[in-house]
Amino acid sequence: MREFLTSLSLLARAVAHSLERHPRRVMAGVGTLLLGTGVTAFGIAPLGPDAAQLPVTQVIESLAIDPLVPADLAATAQLNLFRSDAVRRDDTAQSLLQRLGVRDSAALAFLRDDALSRQLFSGRAGKLVTVETDDQHQLLRLTARWLPDDERSFNRLVLERGSQGMSSRLEVGQLTPSNRLSSGEIRSSLFAATDAANLPDSVAVQLAEMFSNDIDFRRDLRVGDRFSVVYESLEADGETMRAGRVLSAQFVNAGRHHDMVWYEEPGQKGAYYGFDGQSTRKSFLGSPLAFTRVSSGYGMRFHPISGKQKAHLGVDYAAPTGTAVRTIGDGVVTFAGVQRGYGNVVEIGHKDDQSTLFAHLSRIDVRKGQRVSQGDQVGAVGSTGASTGPHLHFEFRVKGQHQDPLMIARNSEYVPISPALRARFDAVAQAQRQQLDAAASLQQASAE
Repeated sequence: MREFLTSLSLLARAVAHSLERHPRRVMAGVGTLLLGTGVTAFGIAPLGPDAAQLPVTQVIESLAIDPLVPADLAATAQLNLFRSDAVRRDDTAQSLLQRLGVRDSAALAFLRDDALSRQLFSGRAGKLVTVETDDQHQLLRLTARWLPDDERSFNRLVLERGSQGMSSRLEVGQLTPSNRLSSGEIRSSLFAATDAANLPDSVAVQLAEMFSNDIDFRRDLRVGDRFSVVYESLEADGETMRAGRVLSAQFVNAGRHHDMVWYEEPGQKGAYYGFDGQSTRKSFLGSPLAFTRVSSGYGMRFHPISGKQKAHLGVDYAAPTGTAVRTIGDGVVTFAGVQRGYGNVVEIGHKDDQSTLFAHLSRIDVRKGQRVSQGDQVGAVGSTGASTGPHLHFEFRVKGQHQDPLMIARNSEYVPISPALRARFDAVAQAQRQQLDAAASLQQASAE
């Protein structure tokens, strides 16, 4: 074996010497050799013994390795756990804590008895709750957030364990707006498309309302119509609480582009405008309800209670009880109360001796003498008075004479933007145009 290795070493030196003197010849010879013997190279027997026949020896040694965490620190380290859920309609203090993985009798008793904590289970369900517990599932901190009546703030309930036991406090925070972009394509209906695009229902309703004067969403929609939208997401401590206002939108219907952008001067009432600065806000809204259908129009009809033909001096809108009713224009409440067969009624006086009346309300949200702005809620749909079911009866009068509300809304004047605000408006419109283009590109990227 030693002689073989010696010969192999001498051969290697000779090859190296020849390679230095005649590199091209040596490499050509090696190539020829490989081509001629490449097939048989796999048949060369190994120089050493078969590895499978070698003896196997097991060696076990203990290693002294310092742990990553010192033993004394690991023994005292505390693992905190976090969980979140929403309060359900039938929740109790016990069911909520159990679902959140809290096993703490003291915290349970405090949550039951504390006056602030009981607000978790009053009012509307859906309050967002986050708990922090130790590794023994004892409550360290509970934080709950929900929306009050003020649309721009939120309530934050905090329960904490301190040296003196559990304590609670109720805080009021301001919602933080951020912009969200979305787009979609019509396959069957507007709301099916907004659902597919994961748009909140409130944003879908705003879209329908914004373009309702230009597009009949029951008759004019075409497969392939598309929309892009930029809207507010209102957040509390980084968590989305609800969708806010639509800031800009584009709807392409049968090849025609319809665009709108929201502009609001500080201290003034905002409105939607075209990107060219033309106002889309009329002096009167098209409907006192956000999205509904006309169940009985203006003119002669058979009265549903008397069964006789009689002039219908208003428009009836079919809607569920509790649906918000809004004023279609700026004005002052001239009556808020009960009127014979009309049940609960609100009347509002507008400029130029014009007035509107809302009847059969389930509740009244304004008082006589109160000033209201276009879009403000004045009550809710009901069935009070002489009514066969939940609906809103709506009238429009000019100098005391009844007019067709649908014609009045259709022919009302646009409210123009002030020339002094045009430069600031153009800056807002340009920024919103860029975001709308980005929203449209999201749809294109998704399609590809």
